[in-house]
Amino acid sequence: MLAYFVSSPRSWISLSRTVGQALRLRTGAPPVHRPQAGRLAFTRRDLLAGTALLAACARRRSRGFPGYAFVANAGARTVAVVDLNAFVLARQIGLDSAPSAVLSNPLRPGVFVLLPESGAVCEIDAEKLTVSRKVRLGNSAVAMRLAPDKSLWVLQARALVRLESNRLRAAQTIPLPGAAVDFDLSADGRAAVAFRAERRLALVRLRTGTVEHLIEAACEPSLVRFQGDGRQVLVASRADRSLTIFDTASGRTAVRLPLPVEPANCCFNSDGGQMFVTGPGMDAVVIVYPYQTEIGETILAGRTPDGMAVSASPQYLFVANPESGSITVLDIETRKLVGALAVGQEPRHILITPDNRYALVLNWRSGNMAVIRISAFTERRHRTDPAPLFTIVPVGAQPVAAAVVEMA
Repeated sequence: MLAYFVSSPRSWISLSRTVGQALRLRTGAPPVHRPQAGRLAFTRRDLLAGTALLAACARRRSRGFPGYAFVANAGARTVAVVDLNAFVLARQIGLDSAPSAVLSNPLRPGVFVLLPESGAVCEIDAEKLTVSRKVRLGNSAVAMRLAPDKSLWVLQARALVRLESNRLRAAQTIPLPGAAVDFDLSADGRAAVAFRAERRLALVRLRTGTVEHLIEAACEPSLVRFQGDGRQVLVASRADRSLTIFDTASGRTAVRLPLPVEPANCCFNSDGGQMFVTGPGMDAVVIVYPYQTEIGETILAGRTPDGMAVSASPQYLFVANPESGSITVLDIETRKLVGALAVGQEPRHILITPDNRYALVLNWRSGNMAVIRISAFTERRHRTDPAPLFTIVPVGAQPVAAAVVEMA
């Protein structure tokens, strides 16, 4: 459309003349009579009107986010780079083993990718779209997280390893008293580590590497998260469907809450005051109030709810429904259903772009990424309005995680 408008001076002038005349008819202004001899004669008003229309068309085409989505594909052993400005696959970066997690690099444009089987972490440069550095830690890895001081921590079965983000080399190793399955970091420099087989929880001071508390959890902890202010630790157990809240300073149990589901997935709202839990056992999301140490309510959220993500504005909870190949969108404030949308085969992971304009859904079985326009849920009033499902981009076999990097 734009190419036609600017393909020649005649077509541009014709557009300007047509738009200008239409505007005058709509506003009641008298028509402008032009001399027949000058075929290219037009008014300044025509030119301004045509320019405004051209700019509007350009704005409509500029719909993307200025950056990349780096998608870890476990089946393909690659990281797919999706250009979010054009919504196309920019590159596939091959790896020597299957990736499981991706984190944005806080120091430079790029991401860190965890390769659990080989116990390696590689860094991908977002400008060159290549692996720039790689470090092998010697043992298989479980998970990785970024600390507030921008250091990168990797959990191994019996050790917690700190990597310098700027050099990507091991700088500290903390031995652990058991086989770890999950961990989290607090803003005040602590780590909470869960040991399922030993039925324990360790609270570790990262600066000194000392274990402050080794807590008997009285359950098999499978998932651990700090409360927003770090004063409490939330420990979920899939084995007995429970959520236990511990006081960080003393290590004492504050409360143990039974859950109607196996807590397999969790996320928080923007202020950390609400925790959302999904898992086998019920087609619903369990809402927990960590600061009040109580369960608020349980809301139906499609079939077999799985991975989740929260947008900040509007405050929506996006829930993946793998069995039905769809996502369910809930309004966090009103608890009402915003919409349900088919996105692909077996969606499991969702992330939100930093500008809160798009939800990116990773479809594990179909090997693609669905792009959802968040504003379409509230702006769509007619069938002709743009649908929430904006596009689908192929990324590779079994996408399991992703991170978005904004490019200047």
